[in-house]
Parts: sequence; structure tokens; C-alpha cells
Amino acid sequence: MKEHSLFYTIGLVTVTALTMVACGKKNNDNENSAKEASKFPEKMPVRTSKRGGVVKVALQTDSPFTGIFSDQLQVTAVDADVASPGSESLFDTDDNFRFTDKGPATLRINRKNKTVTIEVKKGVRWSDGKQVTAKDVEYPYEILSNKDTNSQRYSSQFELIKGLKEYHEGKAKSISGIEMPDGENGRKVILHFKQLKPGMYNSGNDYFSEYTAPYHYLKDVPFKKLESSDKIRKKPLYFGPFKLEKLVRGQSAVWVPNKYYWRGKPKLDKIVYQVVSPNSSTQAIKSHKFDVVNVINSQWDQVKNTKKVKFIAEIPLAYWFIGFKLGKWDPKTGKNVMNHKSKMDNVALRKAIGYAMNVDEVTKHYTHGLTFHITTFIPPQFGDYFNKNIKGYNYDVKKANQILDKAGYKKKGKWRVQPNGKPLKIRFMAKAGDPNQEPIIENYIQQWHKVGLDVRLLNGRVTESNTFYDKLNHDDPQVDMFEAGWLLSSEPSARGMYWEKGAANYDRFVSPENEKLLQEMDSQKAFDHKYRVKVFHEWQKYMFDQAYMIPTVNSYKIKAINDQITGFSLKPSENNNGHVLWYQVGYVK
Repeated sequence: MKEHSLFYTIGLVTVTALTMVACGKKNNDNENSAKEASKFPEKMPVRTSKRGGVVKVALQTDSPFTGIFSDQLQVTAVDADVASPGSESLFDTDDNFRFTDKGPATLRINRKNKTVTIEVKKGVRWSDGKQVTAKDVEYPYEILSNKDTNSQRYSSQFELIKGLKEYHEGKAKSISGIEMPDGENGRKVILHFKQLKPGMYNSGNDYFSEYTAPYHYLKDVPFKKLESSDKIRKKPLYFGPFKLEKLVRGQSAVWVPNKYYWRGKPKLDKIVYQVVSPNSSTQAIKSHKFDVVNVINSQWDQVKNTKKVKFIAEIPLAYWFIGFKLGKWDPKTGKNVMNHKSKMDNVALRKAIGYAMNVDEVTKHYTHGLTFHITTFIPPQFGDYFNKNIKGYNYDVKKANQILDKAGYKKKGKWRVQPNGKPLKIRFMAKAGDPNQEPIIENYIQQWHKVGLDVRLLNGRVTESNTFYDKLNHDDPQVDMFEAGWLLSSEPSARGMYWEKGAANYDRFVSPENEKLLQEMDSQKAFDHKYRVKVFHEWQKYMFDQAYMIPTVNSYKIKAINDQITGFSLKPSENNNGHVLWYQVGYVK
């Protein structure tokens, strides 16, 4: 899991969108509902397609899209979605998110020399016809790490590349660890690292960039003006299957084929993205105004019988959880500091809260089975890294009461008190969401009341989005417990989110054992796959035993697709770093 990814409009899930990656064997054993993964197909039926046609895509957002057409500078998933017909990653992956040689470039890792060699294939050309060069592979590192761009996509993990930190700090004019052996106009780049990491074999690892930038096109734009320049905002250059033809800023984007595309001519004549309010999603599906629309799960019953559409879905790399405020972030030291006097710093209390939650009942009642209970913080999509032996916090009121009684949380009247005899009042913060959010939250509060825990919503209501993030980030002392979630990248290491120096560790929990396990996930010993799997299993067991956070649910991510479309796939091996590979999409003959 990484700290520098795209923020989705639904946010810190409530979701804070960060990015995780997988490798290892595919494991189809899933918690509770992953066994229902066949509920929806991952792709449209494969049928003979014809040339031509226009696909209209509904871009569901309550506000205009930012329109930053740069993989190094954009920070929202909406922008990434709009850019997907043109933006293409350097590398293809298999279904376990491991790099393959099928994409625009190949990648070789040399552990002895501590190098990663990237070679762009001949014929991979920008939409202006120019070959993608070594300089185009190197230039993203300059954009990401030059302080004049103020890129939010910069990751301290890039600093494993020799000389990159010095460039970032303004102490060097170039990055010494990036070698172009055949010159800037060659196609090969060698990255020299201080140390290699086991996650480097997987997409989404944040140790090196998976995207390019057209140096010949952008070189005359000062870094300070790059994000606001017309070359980024109005007339971007990509080497993907389509190029931007027309843009109505913040509202729509029209893409037409890139005649120089390296895989061949795309099937479609045009792709049109148009902003649509989430409140209009159901009507957008029923009216057939669009060919591709994301389904809002709470509206499933309203759309499921719509004719002339097919529903495909993926189980995203994501999860929701109940978090506990156990300390504060210290900006001076850049570390999380636990407060062992915190009322939530008692493992028995946290476990009882988990066992008192009727998650399975809630998902069936409120979400049409499209949301499901999870057991750990490593999703099953990560293959054998997922510890299937952890059964999770399943609903057990009797067990919750026994745990509280044994730990000294005695009842005085209706409510339990702390073991020291002081009153126990727990303030719970939940973010405002779809119409189901409030009844679900109220249900959980009633469950906690059943075991004698005086849990109340902060200020008596769900919290507005911006206020929610502000309180979470600044460790508001009024918050004892909160509900949030992550959207993950495709490298499974949890270190970026849960270590002592991680600002995104919103619980602020710190322990020697946790630090040890997180370090070992990315250690040199972890190049041994069996050892790395063992560490991941130990960490998941540790998190379950300590209940620093309680994993709750994940949800199907469903799309309604015009049933005359073929080639639309959500499978990792058949898409473009999480986005459909538009080159293969067409209409049925």
C-alpha cells in the first residue's frame, strides 16, 4: 500500500484513495463473499467487432473535472479516467499485477548490480509521430521531484534511485542514478538504486515511474508553469490509442484515434466523456444516453433489469474499517506518537467493538449483497499474501460481553465504565455518504449499545466530507473512533500506511512488533517469496490480535455497458493500469 496515489471523489472512504500491488499465486479462497466473485463477469462477451462507432462514457462527479492531463501532476481519479483513452502505462501486467513484456516497454531487474533497465519498444510513438525515447522515460522523474512543480505524486520511495534526493533538494542539476546508455534519443534507461526491493516486480510499487512524459513537447515549459500550461490542460500529448480532439473544460472530452498507435489502429471512431451528476446515474443507465455508466450500488434494484445493457464488475483493491484514535501525529519529528492513556488503548475494548458489529446482516439488508464482510487488511486478490486462516470479527454479542466483563468494563446502570471506574463515552465520527450511510451507522451504534458501550455520533450526526478529513488529519481530540477506508495500489506492502513515520497512519498506533513486521515485508530477505508470504501472514494475524483497526467491508464496482460493445475488460491483464484498454473496445458486427 502506498502513500502517493489518486484521490477519488468519494475520498478517504469514506475512502481515502491510496494505492497497493500483488504478486504470487492467484488464490480464489475469499472471505465470505469473494466466493461470489462470479456474480458478475469481469469483461464483456468476446464477439467479432467492426470498425467505427462512438462510445459515450458517463463521468460521474458532483463537480467539474480538473483536467490535468499529466500522469505526474494529476491527483484525482476522475482526471485519470478522462485521460485513459490517451494515457498508457509503459508496462502490461498479468492478473496478479506482475509486470510482463507485452506492453510498450520491457523491464529487467538486476539484483547484483542493483539496477532496473527499461527499454521502450521500437515503434511506440507519440500522437505527433515521434518515437518515445529514453529522455521521455527519464523526464517524469524531473517533473515529479523538481520542487517547482510541487507534484503531489512525488514519493520519498523514489529516493532509492541514486541522486534523486539531491535533485529533489536542489543540490544537483540532474539525477545521477538515471543512465541513458544510448543517449537521450535512444530507447533504453538504466535506473541505479541504492537498494532493490521485492515489490519492484509489481505494478504500483512507487519505487519507479510507470509512465512517460513527452520531453520534446514540454521541455520549453518552465516547471513552475507546467501544471497550468495549455500543453497539459488543453492539448496534451500521449502515445496511447487515442488523442484529445476537443475539450470543454471540466465538462467533456472527445478522443479520436492516434494513427501512430503502436498496437495498431483502434476500432472506435470516437470516445466521448461527459460529466453527469451521481444523482442522475440511474436515469443515465435507463435512458441509454451513455454506453458506459458506473452503477451506484445503493441504486442497484432500480437498474438491474434494464434492457440492452450488460453488467460487469470487479472487486476493487479496497476496504473499509473502524479506526481508533490512539495518539497524535508529531510534525516536528515526522512520527506518530501513541498515547497509552487513550481510552481506546485497550485491546479488549477494541475487540468487543468488532464482535458487536452485525456486518453480514447489514450488507444483506442495505446493499443488495453488493457489499461484503472482509476479515483482513490484505485483499484476496493478492493471492497467497492473503491469510485465509483469519476468520475476522464475526457478529458475536455473547463473546463481546465476555471480553468486556473479563477486562473489567463493568456495567453501572445501562452503560459500562472503564476498568478504573471512570465513565466511558465513545465519540464516533462517520463521513456523510449515500442515503444508506446514516441508517447503517445508526445500526452499528445500536449494536454497541446492546453490549453496554455508550457510543455516540460526533455532534449527533454524520460529518461533512471536508470537516471529516480535517478532523482526522489534525487528530481532533473529540474523535475516539471513526469509520474510513482505503483504495489500494497493486503492491501489497502495508508499510506506507501503517508505519511509525506514516502520516496516513490515522489511528497513530505504533509498536516495535508492527515496525518489525512492516520492515520485513520490504527487506532483502523478502525477495524469497515464501518468506515474504510468511511475514504478510504474521502481520495480518498481529493486526487481528491487536485490533488496532477492525476491517469491515469491500464492495463490487459495477459498470453498465451497452450490450453491443465488445472488448471492454476489467481484468488486470487486459486493461491499462486499472483503466480499460480502449484500443481493444469496439462494436459487435
